[in-house]
Amino acid sequence: MSDTASTRATGNAADRPLTSAPDLLPSLAPLLADWVPRQRWFAGKGRRITGLTLLSATELLPCTADGNGPGLLQLLVRTRQSAPPSATADCYQLLLGVRPALPSRLAPALIGRPSGGPLRGRAVYDALRDGRLCGLLLERLRLPGRFGALHFCREAGADIPAGLPGRPIAVEQSNTSLVFGDTFILKVFRQITPGINPDLELPRALADAKCPRVPAPVAWFEARPPGTGDEPTTLGVLQPYLQDSSDGWQLALAALAVRTDFTPAARALGHATAEVHTALAQTLPTAELGRPQLESIAAGMSERLDTTVRAVPALEPYRARLRTAFDALAAVGHDGRSWAAQRIHGDLHLGQTLCSAGDGRWSLIDFEGEPARPLAERRRPQPAVRDVAAILRSFDYAARSGPSGGDAWSLEWARRTRDAYCRGYAEAGGLAPWSVPELMRAYETDKAVYEVLYEARHRPDWLPVPMAAVRRLAAGAGRPAEGGGGWG
Repeated sequence: MSDTASTRATGNAADRPLTSAPDLLPSLAPLLADWVPRQRWFAGKGRRITGLTLLSATELLPCTADGNGPGLLQLLVRTRQSAPPSATADCYQLLLGVRPALPSRLAPALIGRPSGGPLRGRAVYDALRDGRLCGLLLERLRLPGRFGALHFCREAGADIPAGLPGRPIAVEQSNTSLVFGDTFILKVFRQITPGINPDLELPRALADAKCPRVPAPVAWFEARPPGTGDEPTTLGVLQPYLQDSSDGWQLALAALAVRTDFTPAARALGHATAEVHTALAQTLPTAELGRPQLESIAAGMSERLDTTVRAVPALEPYRARLRTAFDALAAVGHDGRSWAAQRIHGDLHLGQTLCSAGDGRWSLIDFEGEPARPLAERRRPQPAVRDVAAILRSFDYAARSGPSGGDAWSLEWARRTRDAYCRGYAEAGGLAPWSVPELMRAYETDKAVYEVLYEARHRPDWLPVPMAAVRRLAAGAGRPAEGGGGWG
């Protein structure tokens, strides 16, 4: 559908007065300033919102019409927060439902009722908890084109049936995911950074490479908010829903609960990871990391360590020993050695993997990378062993988080499982992790430091899990044996 046809079909909704009303955001601001910080996807935990700036507004379904039907409003807003003063502003995507009266089933989704402005007295709520409004989003993707500030896109030849019921996944995430009829899953990005999101860019590249380990995108929507440059900003991605699959985290916990060997599954997952890395290296630009680049990476790791120590003083006794891993990484380039870098997953853990119940085949999902890191950094070529180190940390997490609570059997389970994963990765053509101990130890240490800060901020009860890894890595108990059971 052409842009003009799309505008006619939607009744030119983007030009309705609501989206340009000067009092729209001021009337919503008190409600949003209270609601947004309580959401799992809000990045600025612990800091009060002091102001909101409206970047764009699109009325996807009329919000001020007479009747009891819902309206749908899509906003991009930039937040301002209290201390620290150096904190950068964050941009968020909000999808707001609007009704004169809210049905009881939607009561938990209520944000509030504005006391003024164009939506005065109406119930404003989280639209992604309303199946009817979720269905409207899918319809926009099924019939692509421009709609106000938004651009809905669909892969050529993709078939998206009409009328699929939509529901949100009842799991806390850094984004919001909707499932449509057990056929598709739509990830709606909440924290927005200008540019193409890796969760669209990398799966499309893997689809071009005919890599079957990653569900290929079917459709997506994007925008070009004012002041964000010429490159489109990804707002959501629709992919096939692998309904007969279970995520690796739940499978690992289930194996630990009944004390079952997980090494065959871990070895197969190593194969899958290596296949994805190989396809990415063949499809997207690569780089060589020499002394300056390795020193820069090590310096960034050291800086994150210092930042985390200031936030979590319990890390202070281990700081000097942890830093030796980063110093060793910086030193590997001193004799002229270099390491290959490529596009990677960037936030790989067992929860980002799916295993098919039918044939035990593994898939990798959620290529957004760590949302807290700048988009330019997430799109930069990096050593593939960073993903390997991250999944090894995930095996350790499972062993220490399961019903056994990290007893001797569980820790041995983690060692054997980590070893099997590394062997599978090497067998499928990946760089043998035990051949690069300096890189592996540095990246695993950096990941553990990241986990300490994350748990301290979001899940304090989980803090002992990464702290146990910190103690192990700081102790530096031996070199990794072939197979990669551990590097410290």
